[in-house]
Amino acid sequence: MSDNTPFIHEDPWRIFRIMAEFVDSFQTMSMVGPAVTIFGSARTKPEDKYYHAAHDIAKGLAKHKLAVITGGGPGIMEAANKGAEQGGGKSVGLNIELPHEQTGNRFANVPVHFHYFFSRKVCFVKYSFGFIFMPGGFGTLDEFFEVVTLVQTQRIPQFPLILFGREHWKGLLAWMKSEVQTRHGYISPGDLDLVQLVDEPQEAIDLILAYQRRVSPPELPAKAFR
Repeated sequence: MSDNTPFIHEDPWRIFRIMAEFVDSFQTMSMVGPAVTIFGSARTKPEDKYYHAAHDIAKGLAKHKLAVITGGGPGIMEAANKGAEQGGGKSVGLNIELPHEQTGNRFANVPVHFHYFFSRKVCFVKYSFGFIFMPGGFGTLDEFFEVVTLVQTQRIPQFPLILFGREHWKGLLAWMKSEVQTRHGYISPGDLDLVQLVDEPQEAIDLILAYQRRVSPPELPAKAFR
């Protein structure tokens, strides 16, 4: 018979930490208002073209009274938080405790701290009505596939899902169309139409604003996760 003493002493109490993380983050995020999340690599350098693009997108969104949400760390996240702050808007950073890479950036004027990835992910989706995916690694891909799955399965509304940088994303999309859709039928024709490719910051901003006008007032986060 296995010894489940660690479970008895640790796991039930961990629930309270999880609950506290949700309560604290929901309380803060419920006051943010209409927001757009920008995902992307923590490793992107300030001289990178995608860093500048993320900054310009966030600044443009802020000037239209939209909050910008990021993971709160360096790279693309820093660029977007910086742009939102400079645009006079709410610059939200959902920072996660990690042993490497992730440190909070100083441009998030609404910082929220997380221990658990899953509670942080809930806040990204629950409090956004649009998502912009800049080039990134495993974390960005994880966030992209999770959000597109939620839209495809109609767990959340068909919010704008914008992939920035055709050169970066075209290989993945071509593989998904040829292998995942056409060869194996793992996704349906039309599923890839849920995402939009852009190359210019203003294109991304215009897509978000067009959606906002179309559903104004935007479908707010409380309607997610029905």
